[in-house]
Amino acid sequence: MKDFIETRILGAVRGLLTERVNEIIRDSEYSIPVVEFGDYGCGDAVAPVISLSTCERTEKERIIRLDAYSLTVAFSFPETQESELYCYAYSGAVSRAFYDDSTLGGIVDRAVVTGKKYISPKKPNCGEDWGLVIALRITVEGMKE
Repeated sequence: MKDFIETRILGAVRGLLTERVNEIIRDSEYSIPVVEFGDYGCGDAVAPVISLSTCERTEKERIIRLDAYSLTVAFSFPETQESELYCYAYSGAVSRAFYDDSTLGGIVDRAVVTGKKYISPKKPNCGEDWGLVIALRITVEGMKE
């Protein structure tokens, strides 16, 4: 049985985050937690939330049968002195990883970062988390095999 394209996209994004993004993060001069998927609350790892949905296609995309997806990767960091640094570090690392592998290993035709949103606590030291939301647009030609 073949996987659905959506599950292949999610798997490729998870792989890119846990491999290439972690490699970029480890090479930085700062001590930044790595990306891992699971229930981690100890501060030694970050577990981003990935959301995938279909998005509206242009007329050209309909004619040439391109499927378009909107994907968001959301990071949350407890409020510490390094939280803002983490937002910028992950932002740069994720952007670089998608720039280096815009086809997600050949699974999609193109994956492009379309936006980044940095979320700071409304009041300092009130217990709210810092956040980073990265938006991507992914296009896939028809039913890719």
